[in-house]
Amino acid sequence: NQKFLGQKILVVDDDESQRMLLRMCLEGTGYYVLEAAGGMAATKIIQEEPDLSIVITDLNMPDMSGFELIGQIRKHELRYTYIIVLTAMSDEESLLQALSLGADDYLAKPVRVNELSLRVKSGMRVIRQANQEDLILAFAKLAEYRSNETGFHLDRVQHYTRLLATDLSTHCPAFGISLQVAEEISRVSPLHDIGKVAISDAILHKPGRLTNEEFEEIKTHAAIGGGILKDLYTSNGSLYLKLAYEVAMFHHEKYDGTGYPRGLAGEGIPVAARIMALADVYDAMSSKRCYKEAYSHEYVKNIICEGRGKHFDPEVVNSFLRIEDEWLVIKERFGG
Repeated sequence: NQKFLGQKILVVDDDESQRMLLRMCLEGTGYYVLEAAGGMAATKIIQEEPDLSIVITDLNMPDMSGFELIGQIRKHELRYTYIIVLTAMSDEESLLQALSLGADDYLAKPVRVNELSLRVKSGMRVIRQANQEDLILAFAKLAEYRSNETGFHLDRVQHYTRLLATDLSTHCPAFGISLQVAEEISRVSPLHDIGKVAISDAILHKPGRLTNEEFEEIKTHAAIGGGILKDLYTSNGSLYLKLAYEVAMFHHEKYDGTGYPRGLAGEGIPVAARIMALADVYDAMSSKRCYKEAYSHEYVKNIICEGRGKHFDPEVVNSFLRIEDEWLVIKERFGG
């Protein structure tokens, strides 16, 4: 199978001619195609092929229906499988049922070659994105473990950034944050310190004050993490990676231009990084670390208010104050 791309597609249909048509079209564009004449046979193949990317299945089959097959896949999958169902355009009820069970897309019968190619390409993009996000988030966890930041640091900042971004989408339309972007900012927030994987343990775990030289080294984590994610964004172009790059590279910039690594100021700092800056500082100060005890919410709140227009965007501080009650719920729930 070396001539194939290594991306496997399973075609499930009790109609042999339909399977043959789909197989010929897909193999013609470089995919490795497996076939099953029904849901039972498909289930066995799925168990034997853990790297299967896409399942294209008919819905009406004698031994196990496509509906049952979708349910089985979603119940037992270890990694995400993209499911495309074959359906008649007039059978809207079956299509809606399939989508509600976990199907991702559909192909109308009779299948058109160009449409098949486009639907499969879309599915492969989703699979690649999901795999890439899983890998990146694993590195974020690694950075957290190496930093000795125990507990729920990443969980807290993810919830804090969601609260801020969602509030700003409503109360500060000039920021241009849609609810979708607010959710994406939250999803990428665990990546803000990914560059710390390149910092020595002696510095990350030092219990006392850092020397000037040590502080300069730890500051490099922003540019290192940002550089890694920028390379991925350049090759991928996804909004997820763009925002990830922005929070990793610029979350230590300050509103008055005295931050690092670029010394950006005001609106020159990406919105996602301005949101991340407040969430990260709050969690760092209100949590116990190897070099300090935790400060109280009121103490950290005062520090943030004093930093309005200096360290922090005034509108982000306003948002923090508006949602303070919800913020405290997250802090308590995740042990901050």
